[in-house]
Amino acid sequence: MEMDLNCDAGESFGLYRLGLDEEAVPLVSSVNIACGFHGGDPRVMRRTVQLAKRHGVSVGAHPSHPDLVGFGRRALDATPEEVADDVVYQVGALLAFCRAEGVRLNHVKLHGALYNQAATDASLADAVAAAVRSVDPGLVLVCLSGSAMVAAADRAGLRHLEEAFADRAYAPDGQLVSRRLPGAVIHDPGMVAERVALMATAHQVRAIDGSLVPLSAQTVCVHGDTPGAVGVLRAIRARLAQEGVRVRAFGAGEAARC
Repeated sequence: MEMDLNCDAGESFGLYRLGLDEEAVPLVSSVNIACGFHGGDPRVMRRTVQLAKRHGVSVGAHPSHPDLVGFGRRALDATPEEVADDVVYQVGALLAFCRAEGVRLNHVKLHGALYNQAATDASLADAVAAAVRSVDPGLVLVCLSGSAMVAAADRAGLRHLEEAFADRAYAPDGQLVSRRLPGAVIHDPGMVAERVALMATAHQVRAIDGSLVPLSAQTVCVHGDTPGAVGVLRAIRARLAQEGVRVRAFGAGEAARC
């Protein structure tokens, strides 16, 4: 049994430092690198690609709305055409750094508000999928499990993976609990590790009301900027090892494409 473990990285900007990339990246199998719109800058992007390369971690682009002030977590009223161009711009920028470093760009995962909007808005989801395909039809689109993004990837003929969140609370309908609500982010390493083990072995998640919700996921995200993220990642890896689940990047072993 295998599971991909991913985290967001490269979200520092200029003199501002965010996240624990040096400690967290070696503990995951895939990394989603910010592309400058919510975090990251050209130097940070290159350094993060180099960090992933050093540790043999699969690289993905992490595009967002153009919202540095709000860290990409504010929903913007952008048209599908605007979103498509924003995605092409950001994925293309990271692709250039990957090529410069001899690293394969493997996937695309949206960030923040754009991720949440595309999970429910079919027109935005289709725009994102078409944009990703236009850059490289071999890229994998990482989608919230059971969301509109999954159907959009299918329509675009893109390979996709469904994603769950280790440290985020779920509502009984399978949607993520808003960060504005208490308990939306889970910090206890043992609790998070048990949740991921349930996701990997039983394909379920325990919702905020205690109910069990079916969940299809081939990759699980831990937010690298969450306090205690490194301890959470270590606990997850130890718990998955107990269950005989191997942490491995999706697409590992395929020929490199630079």
